[in-house]
Amino acid sequence: MSDAPGTTSQQIESRKPFTERRRGKPPSRDMVRIPGGTFLMGSNNHYPEEAPVHSVTVDGFWMDKYAVTNAQFSLFVEMTGYLTVAERAPRAEEYPGAKPELLVPGSVVFQRPQGPVDMRGCPWWNWVPGACWRRPLGPQSSLKGLARHPVTHIAYEDALAYAVWAKKELPTEAEWEFAARGGLEAAVYTWGDDFAPDGKMMANTWQGVFPFENLLTDGFERTSPVGSFPPNGYGLFDMAGNVWEWTTDWYQDHDLVANSCCASLNPRGGEIDGSFDPRMPEIRIPRKVLKGGSYLCAPNYCFRYRPAARIPQQIDSGTCHQGFRCLVRK
Repeated sequence: MSDAPGTTSQQIESRKPFTERRRGKPPSRDMVRIPGGTFLMGSNNHYPEEAPVHSVTVDGFWMDKYAVTNAQFSLFVEMTGYLTVAERAPRAEEYPGAKPELLVPGSVVFQRPQGPVDMRGCPWWNWVPGACWRRPLGPQSSLKGLARHPVTHIAYEDALAYAVWAKKELPTEAEWEFAARGGLEAAVYTWGDDFAPDGKMMANTWQGVFPFENLLTDGFERTSPVGSFPPNGYGLFDMAGNVWEWTTDWYQDHDLVANSCCASLNPRGGEIDGSFDPRMPEIRIPRKVLKGGSYLCAPNYCFRYRPAARIPQQIDSGTCHQGFRCLVRK
């Protein structure tokens, strides 16, 4: 029986039985096979940096079901002695003009204001000396009860070091977005177009008025254990919300790299020389693309828990809502 006119190969693939779409032995535990295919990347309906929608083709790959957890990152550190960027003191020559009190190990932590604030300048962010992946809220905090939560305060260098150790790689933006869509062409969310189908929360995001009112409808104030919400069509968890995830792509506007005439094959977007945030051109630290949104994303400020959403992030820093996952290309 032939398929209906206009049916894409991706739609045909998505109708195949779950086991058939994931043939072969996974390279490691907790990885799933993502079939290759062509899809429409980006969005013309939300933030300008997501446009234009353009056709992209990616080859198949294996991807981690979950973001890398504190338990997994702890094992990596135990076996290698690795020290994350947040655990090292910044060098004064690399940050001319920086205040001496900021040239200490530390990271950025969200602090909820008690009421409405001026949204300019992001006053909810607080530089905390001593904050890092193992002390996510500062020197007095710990990872107690957080073993299955995604590791945070991860700079790009840290994510890459883990991936190399695990004999894996970090995804490109196109691979990440293709995987996040789970076979749903042009859907708003990784699960469809309804934010909370039948009233069910599908991701760890911010409910209420950001940054001061958190209704906790999803049950979590900060990160949640990986796998707390339903998987997408490919069996991947938390591809929306919880933590932002690193990709290998240098940040650049889509309209500078999109190919309007045909589908780009396995694109690796951007160039380091142009990878800066156009909203803050004075900060000349290269940026990679983060995907997926986080538990701090809300419609009134950061409606980015969608597969098309993307932000530029400085490669030299992590925050309390940045993590990553890996893949294997074969």
